[in-house]
Amino acid sequence: MTATLMAVAFIAALNWPAADAVGHASPPATADADALPSSPSETGFRCNVAYVNDGDTLRCKDGTKIRLHAVAAREADETCSPGHPCPTASAASATAELNRLVAGKTLRCEQTGRSYDRITAICWSPSGEEINCAMITSGTTLVWETFDRRKPLCGR
Repeated sequence: MTATLMAVAFIAALNWPAADAVGHASPPATADADALPSSPSETGFRCNVAYVNDGDTLRCKDGTKIRLHAVAAREADETCSPGHPCPTASAASATAELNRLVAGKTLRCEQTGRSYDRITAICWSPSGEEINCAMITSGTTLVWETFDRRKPLCGR
């Protein structure tokens, strides 16, 4: 029993996300050439967008899941989680807007942390538009003040 618990703890420790003192996790170890850092920052990476999950989450072709930093959208079932900002716009409208902004593009992203099995990040389009800010100014999502205070959006 003790050996089993030690083995489980060891495996869990190997798979635990690496993070520095301010909660920034390291880029995914499985990143391919398209996810190599695109800026001097160690937390910068590229995302070739595969698809949009919802109004604040997308997936890269290399499998990386990105949760847009400090952006709050309704869940797919149109609900809002307790304690989360709740936009008046529908989940479908937020998803459509994010899809319009990122479909088929390669984004430059800056990792800000982790949320469940996703990287949280601020991302920019090839033309330099900040996607997180564009989602908020579109009116389909809200700024999540708690996280915006830590790393402000919209160039603030």
